[in-house]
Amino acid sequence: MYKIIDIHTHTYPEAISEKAVKSLAAFYDFTVDGKGTYADLEAQAKETGVNGFLLFSVATNAHQVTKVNDTIAALAEKSRQNGFETVGFAGMHQDFPDFAGEIERIIGLGLRGVKIHPDIQRLDIDSPKMFELCEIIEGRIPLYLHMGDNRPQYRYSEPRKLSRLLERFPKLEVVAAHLGGYMAWDEAVAELAGRPNVWYDTSSALWAMTPERAVELIHAYGSDRVMFGTDYPVKNLDDELSRFMRLELSEPEREDILYNNAKRFLKI
Repeated sequence: MYKIIDIHTHTYPEAISEKAVKSLAAFYDFTVDGKGTYADLEAQAKETGVNGFLLFSVATNAHQVTKVNDTIAALAEKSRQNGFETVGFAGMHQDFPDFAGEIERIIGLGLRGVKIHPDIQRLDIDSPKMFELCEIIEGRIPLYLHMGDNRPQYRYSEPRKLSRLLERFPKLEVVAAHLGGYMAWDEAVAELAGRPNVWYDTSSALWAMTPERAVELIHAYGSDRVMFGTDYPVKNLDDELSRFMRLELSEPEREDILYNNAKRFLKI
C-alpha cells in the first residue's frame, strides 16, 4: 500500500460547486468528472487511500482574494482534523491592491504558498504584476502555476515565459503544473528541465498522452521533482491513480512521486 498526497486539488462551496464545475468544463471544452466539493474529494480519498491534499482555489477577481484565502485556510484545517495531511495555498489576483499585506496575512493563516492560474486570470507570467508578487515571495513561499495551453488566445502561461521569470528571480521556488505545460510538453522540457527550483505535477497530463511519453517527461525532469496530482475535480482520484500505476517506473520512483516529494515540497 502506497502513501499518497494529491498535490493538485480544487474544491468549491456546495452552493456554487455545480456552476463552477460547468464553467471549468466550458473553459477547457472537456469533461469534468468530479463534483467539485470537499465532501466528494474526501470521500474519494477514503476509497482510494489518499493520505492528504494540497488545496487551492483561483481568485478570478480582486474582490474574491480574501474570501478565497479564508475559505482555503478553514478547509485545510478541517481536513487535518479529519486525519489528512493537508496544506492550503492562497489565491492572488493581479488587481488586488496590497500584495505584501495579504501575503503576511495568509502566512499567519497557515497557508504555505500562492496559486496563480495565468490563463483564467489573463495574467502573463512574465508581466510586471508577476514581478511585484515574486519580489515579495521569493525565498519565502513557493508559487504554484497552471502551465501551458495549445490555444492561441491563451498564451499567458507559456513555458518560455516562466523561463524568463526564473531568470529574473533565481531563488523563486515554483511548481510548473501539468508536467510543465498542459498541451505544451515539448516546449516545457526544452525551457524548464534541469532548473533546480522547479517542481512538476502529473495533473491533467496522464490522460492526454501515452504512458511512455509520461515516463519520458518524468525522467527528463527527474523523478525527485515530480509529484502526483489529479487536478480534482477534473479527474477522479481512482481514475488518475490507475493511470499513474500503469507507468513503468521503479518502486522508489513511485513512492517519491506519490508521497515523498510532496512531503519534502510542503515541508510536512
